[in-house]
Amino acid sequence: MTGTERRRPSREELLACAGRSIPPVIAPGLTILLCGINPGLYSAWTGHHFARPGNRFWPALHRSGLTPRLLAPSEQHELPTYGLGITNVVDRATATAAELSPAELREGGERLTEEVLRYTPGWLAVLGVTAYRVAFGEPRAALGPQERTLGSTRVWVLPNPSGLNAHYQLAGLAEKFGELRTAATAGD
Repeated sequence: MTGTERRRPSREELLACAGRSIPPVIAPGLTILLCGINPGLYSAWTGHHFARPGNRFWPALHRSGLTPRLLAPSEQHELPTYGLGITNVVDRATATAAELSPAELREGGERLTEEVLRYTPGWLAVLGVTAYRVAFGEPRAALGPQERTLGSTRVWVLPNPSGLNAHYQLAGLAEKFGELRTAATAGD
């Protein structure tokens, strides 16, 4: 699908996307590397991170001040110009993150660590506390800054922006993203 198409995928088209991956949007020296749990089927269908209508990732980025305007998922390639990137703990697209095994999350945490050590962002922000806990073996981790570092990269845990996360509405997500922005720009 190109960025200009606006049609909705059929159920069959979505199911055919199971197991696909989306390349990360990453470059050396980013301020923040944002890390989703894994791509959803809709995102795999579009080829863009956090593409499902109703996902609050892009609005939360903008409202928090991390981007100067609301970006569409098809504009994800612009993120490095703002010091941002996107990757996932697990590359495999699924209908829900609940389909991922603990072993997949742990393996994803190891791969993510290697990726972070290679690109050295200032911060790694994992979007989903439960996934972070499993991927990094930190069962008591809470939202916010973590004691763990990956080389020189500091780690922060944000709420999952999926529309399925009823604990946080858009204003609350934007506030949490804004706390990370404040911490990440404190040295500027």
